[in-house]
Amino acid sequence: MRLVSGFAAAKKLLERRVNPAAGSAGVEAAVKAVIDEVVRGGDAALKRLTAKYDNADLKAIEVLAAEIAEARNTIASDLLSALEAAAGRIRAYHEEQRDAVAAAIIAMRGKQLLRPLERVGVYAPGGKAWYPSTVLMTAIPARVAGVDEVILATPPGPDGKIPAPTLAAASIAGVDRVFSIGGAQAIAAMAYGTESVPRVDKICGPGNVYVMTAKRLVYGAAAIDGLQGPSEVLIIADATANPEYCAADMLAQAEHDAMAQSVLVTTSQALARQVLGLIKDKLAGLERREIIEKSLEERGVIAIVDTLDEAVELANLYAPEHLCFLSSDAREYLPKIRHAGCVFIGERATVAVGDYVAGPSHALPTGGTARFSSPLNILDFVKIIDVVDVDDDMLKNFGPVAVSIARAEGLESHAQAVEVRMKADA
Repeated sequence: MRLVSGFAAAKKLLERRVNPAAGSAGVEAAVKAVIDEVVRGGDAALKRLTAKYDNADLKAIEVLAAEIAEARNTIASDLLSALEAAAGRIRAYHEEQRDAVAAAIIAMRGKQLLRPLERVGVYAPGGKAWYPSTVLMTAIPARVAGVDEVILATPPGPDGKIPAPTLAAASIAGVDRVFSIGGAQAIAAMAYGTESVPRVDKICGPGNVYVMTAKRLVYGAAAIDGLQGPSEVLIIADATANPEYCAADMLAQAEHDAMAQSVLVTTSQALARQVLGLIKDKLAGLERREIIEKSLEERGVIAIVDTLDEAVELANLYAPEHLCFLSSDAREYLPKIRHAGCVFIGERATVAVGDYVAGPSHALPTGGTARFSSPLNILDFVKIIDVVDVDDDMLKNFGPVAVSIARAEGLESHAQAVEVRMKADA
């Protein structure tokens, strides 16, 4: 864990140049080879690559609908209830956003059309662990937006099967079809299509560096929601913050994987020392201690600054995926926050609540991309089609303007296409 004092020292640590989800030249070459193999080999290539990377012998690429439906009956009842409750919160949040977007479009009636995408592919990491929450957080917004068909790709376990919690989440979220494929090969299959996997319009969801590199490389064949890399949190805290909460949030972030980053920016030296001590005390009893220790040792930062204004400036510079603001003055600083995936205000708000039940999707921009991109939301699953309807008055008043600009650009046929209409209207 790096401990620094002063704005300049903190800025040097938090200013980012490269998105860690981008991947190295070696990763890109490997992913290109996988994509090419899938494009050429289709389903047969998917089975070979799944055996190679997931150690699973796939008998069938697609999961039977009956198996998806049955998954609800095979998981623990408390987990089923939790997934359904979380799904309800996520659905309600995105329905509210959908209604707000629809109201805004009314103001553009006759000038714009709002249309949902036809088919979307969502990706959920798997293999060593499973993430039913990711299925809910990606598929439900797509469904609420009105997408015609939602498919899910997720890696199988060594037995070739997808864990029941993931399948139950797919059923709850309204996923149409599920495919037992992961990694770059899954992204390639959804982007270009195979005998079994239909080609999609957009691919959404987090993954490792190979998945993110594949998403970047297939962009154009399909749209993507972004490049979600290692998870990260930046906590702003003053002397009034509870050090237990700060330590808990940093540990929770670090347990994602060794490349996750936990950052605390505080105006209190005493708080910084307390948080460091609490982290050391709590580490001993944690199941994922080795991962957490590596994450905090290599990427953890505690920075002490003079004012909350300096802390906010550093947060905007870092553009974190998750920004936790633990201060009684937090709401007063909201207008100054320019760059963050999701902001958690006050002591009751923790990233873990956002991960599962708050409502907004937990598919958030990482690696500093919050400077120019947004969390996964309804707008990811719709497109706007402009409508141009020219009446007589518009042609009379603005036709000559178009003719003048067209001739200035050397496009005589453009000018004549307008003039022929102006003459007919005369």
